[in-house]
Amino acid sequence: MKCIYSRSLVVVAGLMLVVGCQPPGKDIQTPWSTLNTSNTPDKPKTPPPKGNDWTPSAPARAWKYIVIHHSALDHGNAAAINTAHLARGWEGIGYDFVIDNGNGGTDGQVEVGYRWTQQKVGAHTGKTPGNAYNEYGIGICLIGDFTQTQPSAKQLAALDSLVAYLCKTYRISPQNVIGHRDAPNASTECPGDSLYSYIYKTLRPKLSR
Repeated sequence: MKCIYSRSLVVVAGLMLVVGCQPPGKDIQTPWSTLNTSNTPDKPKTPPPKGNDWTPSAPARAWKYIVIHHSALDHGNAAAINTAHLARGWEGIGYDFVIDNGNGGTDGQVEVGYRWTQQKVGAHTGKTPGNAYNEYGIGICLIGDFTQTQPSAKQLAALDSLVAYLCKTYRISPQNVIGHRDAPNASTECPGDSLYSYIYKTLRPKLSR
């Protein structure tokens, strides 16, 4: 079973778009249009990072967790996810970061969401006690279905760099770098068995060293 919400498709302007892992719900954070000077909320603000500098523009939240997701579709990018999340009635993309796979965005590119730059509450890991994994969890989504295959080498390199930076900067324990399925009350196979295995067999041991 894959991420049970990621397989859902939303048709917007004739396009089938990736939805992401968050179950349906109403997100009531600041409207996305206030962050978009063109007032076209289906085009997210995802400025490329400067090297490995992912410093937000707002004061940092008290981050405790990093939650890794997959989109469960082989194509997409932050703009597609943003459009789909808007169609659910949310303010915009629920993740802090999206790592592209070359099929919709440059392979290994880290797209930075407005939730991260402005340090907004996430909308990627619902139903946890006190909404803790959205309040204090950084959401990273890799484009692709990693049930049986791993992300590309460039995606994994980007994930390693990003997570290492976040853990060091915000003093997050490697033990709190998890797959979506590990969050309390989660009912999903996200981020897929292959990526999940990578997190525990490769990424967390790297971070611990």
